[in-house]
Amino acid sequence: MVDPLHGVTLQTILERLVERYGFEHLGRTIPIRCFTQDPSIKSSLTFLRRTPWARAKVEALYLRTVERDDRA
Repeated sequence: MVDPLHGVTLQTILERLVERYGFEHLGRTIPIRCFTQDPSIKSSLTFLRRTPWARAKVEALYLRTVERDDRA
């Protein structure tokens, strides 16, 4: 089985999610301050790189999004 996260950087994952959903939706889906209060790619990357549980949630959302896109 191919790992869909292999070779995909956290920055790319975050940029694709923000492009698709926007920070407002991300903040409702994954309620963390870097998405809800003055969000930016830079501040979110800093937080996600230091916080494994939050990164795991973002990666899981990305995987669900990729799966949905593959089925469509």
